[in-house]
Amino acid sequence: MIIGVGIDVVEIARLERALDRTQDLAGRLFSEAERGLPMWSLAARFAAKEALAKALGAPRGLSWTDAEVVAGPDGRPELKVSGTVADAAARRGVRYWHVSLSHDGGFATAVVIAEGEPGTEGEPGTEGGAGADGGAGTEGAGGAGSGLGWV
Repeated sequence: MIIGVGIDVVEIARLERALDRTQDLAGRLFSEAERGLPMWSLAARFAAKEALAKALGAPRGLSWTDAEVVAGPDGRPELKVSGTVADAAARRGVRYWHVSLSHDGGFATAVVIAEGEPGTEGEPGTEGGAGADGGAGTEGAGGAGSGLGWV
């Protein structure tokens, strides 16, 4: 059953400017592995994290690095969640994540679908990318709160 759907769009140049002007913003938004990726890929991953929060109903207290976009065995993007994000997903009954990323014309987009059984709190499954390890977080890309529960 679909528990939630989220979508987000990020202007690639705007994210790049925010990362250039705010010291260690990349470290607060992205995992170590993500930080080595090209800007268009970072923008798509940032959009995925925002879309994930929307799919969860935008609960407060999520840490940015507790959600990571990784390449699955077949090369498709998967979400790897831990800590605050895994806890919020478990409370909502999320067992699987579906994520789609795209970029074109200076914008990156992401759609996230949270699948599971509502009201069934439990350990998120690893299929589809739920489960793993994470870190600390921040507010929005320019230091301003996104309004989506990220800290």
